Amino acid sequence: MDISLARTFLEVVSTGSFVGAADRLHLTQTAISARIRLLEDQIGRRLFVRNRAGARLTPAGERFRHHAATLVQVWERARAQVALPPGRDNLVGIGGEFSLWSPLFADWLLWMRHECPDLAIRAEVDTAGRLLDRVQDGSLDVAVLYNPPQRPELVLELINEEKLVLVTTAEDGVLGPEDYVYVDWGGPFSASHETAFPELANAAVSISLGPLALSYILSVGGAAYFRSAIVRPYLESQQLRLVDGAPEFSYSVYAVYSTRSSGDVIERVRAGLRICAGHAAGPRPRRRAVDQAG
Repeated sequence: MDISLARTFLEVVSTGSFVGAADRLHLTQTAISARIRLLEDQIGRRLFVRNRAGARLTPAGERFRHHAATLVQVWERARAQVALPPGRDNLVGIGGEFSLWSPLFADWLLWMRHECPDLAIRAEVDTAGRLLDRVQDGSLDVAVLYNPPQRPELVLELINEEKLVLVTTAEDGVLGPEDYVYVDWGGPFSASHETAFPELANAAVSISLGPLALSYILSVGGAAYFRSAIVRPYLESQQLRLVDGAPEFSYSVYAVYSTRSSGDVIERVRAGLRICAGHAAGPRPRRRAVDQAG
């Protein structure tokens, strides 16, 4: 079977529609329909029921879902193994959210270079949704994400618990609404922030990347939420001050991988992430797994 058919099937499942899959794969809706029709002809069963709301899986489609992900995973692994560079015994594909590149992702790359020189590494930065999709379809081994949602057949392993704290450049530590910079730390933060600060819903400056926002307020002044570990040196030097009485928000980092993943490579990747997150000597990280029904 053409592996592109399995990929197309998984994209329709992920987006919930043929239109969404077409956008993701940069194809026409007609091409998506043709691929799914060919796949259904090869399997001998109808896989989707299409309606105005999109496309939902038939019972046969539900049963094929696991096999499609396995097919893609096996293909990606086979292609990677054949194309390994000289001196490398295996390959690991890892992805992280934009806001995690510094310091966790960067530190992990350096750790892997020193501790696992036999591994080839493919590191990517993308949105949380796309990274989860790729772990689920097997084209990535691990994704490092903040507060990811549960998904079937994925393990969410906590590697670091952090707080988002409100800091300001004002010497009196008072929040000035006109100087507030909204940093987009994702859905859970957004919901909690709106409840705590309805008056700050329309900040004059909104930035989606933490390091950029930090550089901005250190240059021109202002207040914003940042990860506690990142702003600690600036608090100690009094370049920044905590806003008294401001709520703190949880911001937990998880390594996400498939329940089908096993072996030495994944264990080494997870160990490196725990070490770089500063939790190597702590209690064993908690895990959350959701097994697919059926």
